[in-house]
Amino acid sequence: MSNDVVPRANGGIVVPTNSNLTFWGRLANWTPYRIFVGLATASPRRQFLILATFPLLWVLTQHLGPMLQMLRVSLTDAYPVAPGVEQHFTLDNYKRFFEDRIFWQPFFRTLAFASVFTFCTLILTYPVAYFLARHVSRKNQMLMLLLILIPFWVGEIVRTYAIMILLGNTGAVNQLLKWVGLIDRPIPFMYTSFSMGIGIVYLTALYMLLPLYSALEKLPKSYNEAAADLGASAWTRFRRITLPLTIEGISSGCTLVFLISTGFYATPVLLGGPSTTVFAETIAGFFHVAGDEWPTGAAFATIMFVAAMFLTGAFQKLMNSLRKGDTK
Repeated sequence: MSNDVVPRANGGIVVPTNSNLTFWGRLANWTPYRIFVGLATASPRRQFLILATFPLLWVLTQHLGPMLQMLRVSLTDAYPVAPGVEQHFTLDNYKRFFEDRIFWQPFFRTLAFASVFTFCTLILTYPVAYFLARHVSRKNQMLMLLLILIPFWVGEIVRTYAIMILLGNTGAVNQLLKWVGLIDRPIPFMYTSFSMGIGIVYLTALYMLLPLYSALEKLPKSYNEAAADLGASAWTRFRRITLPLTIEGISSGCTLVFLISTGFYATPVLLGGPSTTVFAETIAGFFHVAGDEWPTGAAFATIMFVAAMFLTGAFQKLMNSLRKGDTK
């Protein structure tokens, strides 16, 4: 029974006194508090500002703030500044990237790897999302999603080491191939673009799966049933109905996976080799030395961020044009 009301024997109620109220009940009845709440929520605009204040502060302090600080550091000649030394602003850190071609290879390799791995993740996770959304009963969908989510409760490093155990010379994959009789010697999977790709696809699969599942789950089954009644084959139904109506999920998933893939550091270091060096490793190298290289690392990080955002913006524009073209 609530402490806010007390039942009478004859069925009525007794409004409790302030001494019987809980702290929150006394606060709600406090006149200054009621006046403040009334003024703060007097209009929808004020209500929106109250709800949006914390998310905006979080974005400004935890996301935009560090990025602006990185941009500021990239425009300096040294960071942190030694006592008694004057700090100067310069564009030499950016010029270093464009003048020295040795940095171009890991930069473009990162963008190429991210694009290929994003496509592979889409191809691998789309059938899984389709099966969950279209062929699993609604009461079992949450259970299946939970089983898929369980490995992602573990950190990135642990999951990367799990891939190393699977693909090693004495790992499960080589042992299985040897037991089947397909190989006599272990296949050197590790420290190649293949092992790094397997790791990145595995680590980013969830970010592709959930948007695809959400888009497919909202797709009415009656659309495909009507197309089947009109004689459309399974491939035609997928190409003309399912795929166009899930472009939004594809766009969201690909954007998330691509942006995450361009920033991976630990996984390429652990699973990759000398021929798979990505730009994040190059950036980290500047922060592992003396402070006078930190501005260069910040400049290179800014360049990667701008390039990734530009490519994702172009991809989003392409997806929007495809979506609009399908609705005409």
